[in-house]
Amino acid sequence: MSLRPYSSALLAFCGLILIGIGLYFVFLRPALLPEDTRYIGMPLPELRSSIPGLFGWLEKVFWVMGGYICTTGLLTVYVALTSFRSRARGVSGVAALAGLTSVGWMTIVNLVIGSDFKWLLLAFAALWSFALVLYWFEKRQDL
Repeated sequence: MSLRPYSSALLAFCGLILIGIGLYFVFLRPALLPEDTRYIGMPLPELRSSIPGLFGWLEKVFWVMGGYICTTGLLTVYVALTSFRSRARGVSGVAALAGLTSVGWMTIVNLVIGSDFKWLLLAFAALWSFALVLYWFEKRQDL
């Protein structure tokens, strides 16, 4: 029994998760979450009065960041369903590096800051890693 469809489907699912995260940042994420003010160490009303333009500026930053996260997800879905599935040379390295620099880095930073989302992101990073492990097992199976 071939495992081949599973690794590419799982990586595509990871791409869909990234698209969802990106859309959350563009449309739903507030400028500052409760965890942000905890980390900064200043209450929200004090931040608002001390730095009046901060919230409008952060909203735009998250629009841009969300767009990039969404784009990364779109490209991940495409790579998963094309190059990853056809086992193009070097694609596993690209997928590993893309996971490390996107989901992996986001997870590390969220662990460092004690984010409320750290475990959810860690689970997502684990899914990405599992897709790569499945890819390796599929390759072993093809030998």
